[in-house]
Amino acid sequence: MKKTLCASMLSAVMTFTASHTFAADSVNWPTRPVQVVVIANPGGDTDFNARMMAKHFTQITGKNMVVTNVAGGGGTLAAEQVKGAAADGNTILFTHTGQLIVNEVAGLSDDSYDAFDISCIAGVDKGAVFVAGESAGVKTLQELIDKAKANPNSVSYGTEMGSFSHIQGLMFEQLAGVKLKMVDAGTVSEKVVALLGNRIDLGAISYGSVQDYVTGGQMFALGQPNSERNALLGEIPTFKEQGVDFTIDKPYVVAFPKGTDPAIVAKMADIMKQITEKPEYADELKKTFKQPVAYFGTEEAKAVLAKTRDDFMQFKDVLRQSK
Repeated sequence: MKKTLCASMLSAVMTFTASHTFAADSVNWPTRPVQVVVIANPGGDTDFNARMMAKHFTQITGKNMVVTNVAGGGGTLAAEQVKGAAADGNTILFTHTGQLIVNEVAGLSDDSYDAFDISCIAGVDKGAVFVAGESAGVKTLQELIDKAKANPNSVSYGTEMGSFSHIQGLMFEQLAGVKLKMVDAGTVSEKVVALLGNRIDLGAISYGSVQDYVTGGQMFALGQPNSERNALLGEIPTFKEQGVDFTIDKPYVVAFPKGTDPAIVAKMADIMKQITEKPEYADELKKTFKQPVAYFGTEEAKAVLAKTRDDFMQFKDVLRQSK
């Protein structure tokens, strides 16, 4: 009886100590360098946003945030690495809806955003524009719509099949009432080369990647798919202004392995909010990717992802056929 009582008391003490240690770790987090796994190669918009987060995270917390780029598999390799990591708050996934939702819709992954503990949306890409090359023979959105309606499939749209840019093209088709010729044109840099070489007519690309060609007259910016004008893009009108109710965002998502202490998840969201309130952070986004500051806390972020998933699911069959 005494042995049983002692064992029970020892177990209770150990549980109490472990829970209080866990709570203390949550309060003091981060206690060591944090790894953020990015789904993209260095140099692009996703990597840039992750590195800006890491830079200011270190300034605020005094602990390093180490960026690890794990490209490949449409982002599934990075997602699987974080999914299998210890849920101790020391591994974070930095991703966007092109991986977190489109991969599920396209059948590349069985997981949705709820396979992770979502912390926040750290930013939103508002720099995308639809641009036409000289081969398209159009300089305005209305000219594009008129040509595509008169001759379906006559305008080629460069994309990566089954990707976020594919969703962008499909949504535009649906809302503008046109039919484009979908062409697998590769990465952003490859699409830019294809536009300049007159191998494709149209693409959805970050304005920073094509600004010089638009200014030089080799490409024509037809519209930005934002609900309101991103003034950083100059005088490029939204699609809505031109009669096509087409808006599509690419939020950058911060997520932890499932089972991470909610206190850590919430603390990361608060740190990211602090980062977005720093003027120097806003300046860096504007200068590099013409991106205004945006932030959504945990519950808002989940609501954004749920709606995005619903919007994208209507294109499930098309995306899966393209693979």
